[in-house]
Amino acid sequence: MPEEISRYLFICFKSFFLGIIQGFTEFLPISSTAHLKVVPYFFGWNDLGVSFSASIQLGSAVAIIYYFRNQISLIINSFFSSFNPSKGFKDENSRLFLYIFVASIPILFFGLLIKLYWPNYSDSNLRGLFSIAITSIVMALLLALSEFYGKRKKLFVDINLNDVIKLGLAQSLALFPGVSRSGITLTSALFSGIERKTAARLSFLVGIPAVSISGLVELFSLFRVLSVIDIIPIIIGIISSFFSSIFAIDLFLKFLSKNNTLVFVYYRLAFGIFILTTL
Repeated sequence: MPEEISRYLFICFKSFFLGIIQGFTEFLPISSTAHLKVVPYFFGWNDLGVSFSASIQLGSAVAIIYYFRNQISLIINSFFSSFNPSKGFKDENSRLFLYIFVASIPILFFGLLIKLYWPNYSDSNLRGLFSIAITSIVMALLLALSEFYGKRKKLFVDINLNDVIKLGLAQSLALFPGVSRSGITLTSALFSGIERKTAARLSFLVGIPAVSISGLVELFSLFRVLSVIDIIPIIIGIISSFFSSIFAIDLFLKFLSKNNTLVFVYYRLAFGIFILTTL
């Protein structure tokens, strides 16, 4: 019995620790999925799987909603007000609702296709460490190019539907481990000429539907097959990811107000090369 208790407490600790990793890496352009795959590997822990990774993303989704709660409230109110013929989708917040909706369509569509027609996706080579390493390096180079070639002049009022469609298509690439949802959307926004901090806020907000729906689907699927005692570690991971996500969002927005993203380019290059040299 003491051994079983120790094993269970260790599982709770792993969930708590990986929740911190999830929250901190979800909003930095370095891929939370990659780190949730790589960190357990180097600690010699079992891979907790796609369902666990997606479930603890709920903490990050709640963190975005909490952090931007005032703006989200304005967005929702503006959306319903826009049905008034005299107003329409003219103000910033009602347009932002439309942008979030449009940008979410590709990732939800392709995610559903994978769920329905690629049942072994979680065990595919795309989730292997070699694939994650190569993807990390490629995404680092794309982020660097966006920094060098993006004009970074557009504020929110300058963003158009074409920018959002490109961002939505880019976001769908985050279905592949190692891409980083925040990283690829930030890269797309910078290529579109959007100013860094505006790009980051847009990246966070358009991620709410995808991260929330993915997390809820996987959590409900786990509820069907796991007992209450087995769900507790996942809840711990969700809670720890919430608090680390709040910290990461605030840190990243403050960082981008004064700095570029090249430090994350260097990190992703080093991360990918490190994985390749240790395989």
